[in-house]
Amino acid sequence: MITPHVDNFFQQVESIAKKIDKDAIEKLAKNISNIKKKSGRLFFLGVGGSAGNCSHAVNDFRKLCGVESYAPTDNVSELTARINDEGWDTSFSEWLKISNLKKQDALFIMSVGGGSIKKKVSINLINAIKYAKIKKSKVFGIVGKKNGYARKNADLSVLVPNVNDKLITPHTEAFQAVVWHCLVSHPLLQIKKTKW
Repeated sequence: MITPHVDNFFQQVESIAKKIDKDAIEKLAKNISNIKKKSGRLFFLGVGGSAGNCSHAVNDFRKLCGVESYAPTDNVSELTARINDEGWDTSFSEWLKISNLKKQDALFIMSVGGGSIKKKVSINLINAIKYAKIKKSKVFGIVGKKNGYARKNADLSVLVPNVNDKLITPHTEAFQAVVWHCLVSHPLLQIKKTKW
């Protein structure tokens, strides 16, 4: 017998899929295509489950789309050394400095909340966005909170519609995967077929 939770969860997934801003996803595909044409790079930034999504997205954008992409969380040695020596708050921005972030590059933020100065949450994402603005790099995102720092300061972001406050994290992180898989299979971006 199916529990009410399972039934409700998938009804909510269906609702999110209907409500999500598909125009924003289309614009992301066009913007990423332009970045690739200018030999720009994508830097995927996220923490927690979103960091795992960033790692997977880097693989897909590199392998399927030929877009040079990186995530600072993929190098645990450098990340933890920076956190240990310099602190969590600058762990991403300092990494971007060494990566020589340029105007033709873009940050791609994956985050549920998107960071908050007031709540002191995801300050490393906030500092990375601030640094990108200084370098005149684009900032993209897939986020779950409309009032988070990333959503308010991105050049272009996809907001995962909130249909249940108690499930905002699993729905946002799941739809990060849905959106980036839509992007890497988009005719504007995909250059190599998947095996299956």
